[in-house]
Amino acid sequence: MTAQQGGELSVEVKELRGHPGAQETFARTVPVPTEFSTVLIGLPEGEDLELDLRLESVHEGVLVTGTAAARAAGQCARCLDELSYPLTVDVMQLFTYPERAEPGADEEDERFVSEDLAIELEPMLRDLMVSALPFQPVCREDCPGLCSQCGFRLEDDPQHAHEQIDPRWAALAGLAEDLEGSEDEDGPRG
Repeated sequence: MTAQQGGELSVEVKELRGHPGAQETFARTVPVPTEFSTVLIGLPEGEDLELDLRLESVHEGVLVTGTAAARAAGQCARCLDELSYPLTVDVMQLFTYPERAEPGADEEDERFVSEDLAIELEPMLRDLMVSALPFQPVCREDCPGLCSQCGFRLEDDPQHAHEQIDPRWAALAGLAEDLEGSEDEDGPRG
């Protein structure tokens, strides 16, 4: 089994065609392609993506199973600190021969073996790995984050707070200040 000219994640499966039960391994390290990310976290482009896959010939096509691993890096959604951790996903995907596809099957949900008997792993890996990334990544579960009023890092001073006046009473607070100011000008009433 060889990587095709189309890229390191395009694999020829000619030897598997017509031999149900035949297996081949695809174990290699390739650079992470572009756009393996969300807004706050992702797999840095060009970093190592370790693939340990088994390709098995089945009647419908080629079944790909195994694992894919890389380093995820990004920012904490609460405090914006940098974070990094290893990410491993399990892979199980059937690549169907076009003539074996069920009529009316949604092409968005199915993956196909190409006409030249190759499979393209990149879209499948992108779907699996990006969906495994957290929507709101945090550096740790109890991260206090930043002050919503001034942006102060709350971990540096857990007692940090701002005096908050209930907006329903804000007009009265302004009236009280005006009254105190007029008393100072006129002197105490008595």
